[in-house]
Amino acid sequence: MAHTLGSKIAELRKNNGMTQDELSEKLGVTPQAVSKWENDISCPDIMLLPKIANLLGTTCDELLSNEPRKETVLLPEERRKNPDDMVLRINVNSSHGDKVRVNLPIPLIKVAIEMGMNLDVSGNDVLKNIDMEQIMALVERGLIGKLVEVESSDGDTVEIVVD
Repeated sequence: MAHTLGSKIAELRKNNGMTQDELSEKLGVTPQAVSKWENDISCPDIMLLPKIANLLGTTCDELLSNEPRKETVLLPEERRKNPDDMVLRINVNSSHGDKVRVNLPIPLIKVAIEMGMNLDVSGNDVLKNIDMEQIMALVERGLIGKLVEVESSDGDTVEIVVD
């Protein structure tokens, strides 16, 4: 996702199938105001941010943050990327302070599944119970974003994101 507030508003508005006129009408502002926001000429009034976020299906935090959105999204067929061009990201944070970050191309995951390999990237038992074939099936159907988030009883967290 883009990094400026205006470009985020524009992208989310388009993703929701709204025109600038429709968004401006729902917010009680002029279409020119929305255009100025989207072109980073001006910013919306701070009191409008919750309403903008609600209309665009996001939060104020996500609108204002530079962190990419990691929620799960089911893309329509016309907007889907070829799975062979995507990356599976595994983030493991252990209760001992260890951080493991692994980025694997989807074609490599497919080959590993065909060969019957397991996904033991950090020596963490949490990953052993994750069915990678199911993850790949979700990706093939157009699901992207955060697909798995697990917190074990001993405080380890595992996150699997596809983008």
